[in-house]
Amino acid sequence: MLVSILWGANPVAIKLGLEDAPPIRLAWMRFLVGGVVIGLWAWVTGRFGGFRMKRSEWRPLVFLGLLFTLQIGSMNIGTSLTSAAHSAILLNLYAVHTVVLAHFLIPGDRLTLRKLAGVLIAYAGIILLFARQIGRGAPTLLGDAIMVVSAFVLAERTVYLAGAVRRFDPVKLLLSQALIGTTIFVVVSLVFESSPTRWTGRLATSIAYQGVLIAGFNFVVNLWLLRRYRPSALAAFFLTQPIFGVVAAALVTGDPLTPDLLLASLAVAVGIGLTSR
Repeated sequence: MLVSILWGANPVAIKLGLEDAPPIRLAWMRFLVGGVVIGLWAWVTGRFGGFRMKRSEWRPLVFLGLLFTLQIGSMNIGTSLTSAAHSAILLNLYAVHTVVLAHFLIPGDRLTLRKLAGVLIAYAGIILLFARQIGRGAPTLLGDAIMVVSAFVLAERTVYLAGAVRRFDPVKLLLSQALIGTTIFVVVSLVFESSPTRWTGRLATSIAYQGVLIAGFNFVVNLWLLRRYRPSALAAFFLTQPIFGVVAAALVTGDPLTPDLLLASLAVAVGIGLTSR
């Protein structure tokens, strides 16, 4: 539940950071801090003892790193083009996507009638949100679409991790993502992002939240959970994320709690609840 609460507020932290840094630069800062936190955790717990990379491990770890890089990059760009509340709802749709993907990719994790009803309810809420945006010609529509893609990539990464975490050391999984993501984002940012960074307390807080709590603490705990439970079983605790994210966005960034926003958030939460049964 603690992981869900922290993750629910992550889009708000990203939105605050985007006030002072462009999206890709903010991403590599988050990766860098997260990598340092993971490295310290591995060192303190003695997980670097006998640490070796096998030839057969490179391909899946690189694939995971690229998948994670795509998800974080699209999340930051999408959040920069939409509101924190929309980002919180659409990103947390990944829990529903995870149940759908698990049906096809994880043996025994079947899509029952109850789960299917939850999927349809969650998707109906998102369709309603998009319909209202299209009807009003809202400028957040492109950002919303990118966030849907980011959520789907996150679901694919979650399902992939559920299998990989049983075959790979968690340190290899976490550090490979941090190393690949930092390298790619530094290069992309240097080439395409010319706007300056404003070094403010708000940016420092945003980076610390994303790097220490999300990329560090949450990912370590999430891997521990995935080693013991199926992704769809964990989805029950994810239902608080869109609701908490919307509330956090209203309190911190001042996003209005419109009826369509609340209804979409509730639909996603109900969908997550049903799909976890």
